[in-house]
Amino acid sequence: MEWLNEPPAWKQRGDVLSVTTAPGTDFWRKTHDGGIRDTGHAFLMPWRGDFIAEVAVSADYRDQYDQAGLMIRLDETVWLKCGIELLDGLHQVSAVVTRDVSDWSVVPLPTPPATLRLVVDRIGGTVEDRYGLDHGSATLLRQTYLTDAETLGVGPMCASPKGGGLTATFQGFSVVQRRLQ
Repeated sequence: MEWLNEPPAWKQRGDVLSVTTAPGTDFWRKTHDGGIRDTGHAFLMPWRGDFIAEVAVSADYRDQYDQAGLMIRLDETVWLKCGIELLDGLHQVSAVVTRDVSDWSVVPLPTPPATLRLVVDRIGGTVEDRYGLDHGSATLLRQTYLTDAETLGVGPMCASPKGGGLTATFQGFSVVQRRLQ
């Protein structure tokens, strides 16, 4: 695994990765303000073909747009991130799909979960992302076409666009080859 934008502090012990983000970091492209941000932190492994990736994430979300979750990435113009993002003081399950321009989906959570389990399933060019609250069953958040590229990076990601940084913990990150049923 390799860092895209290594964070100022991180440690890995067993299957637990703890990350402290730098302030002013984000992944976002060309919407209402036209800006391009590719400064968030992602710990990615290259993966060829179809896969199922999973991780449990928790963080000290405090500031607008604080975020932590999973990323699938071809390059700076083609990627998907999903996880929890703090929006207007509420924890939102969030998915951003970017194919040159970012588009964003959110589902508000009635109460902040202790952990959010994320499952991302890639079949060819299609990606499904699911979430489970506090290790519960996984609910479909989004299905989208992303890319037919053979190899993508996949792994934990986090960012702090507006605040002073957050600390995120990722546990049990795994990627397995998807077998057709």
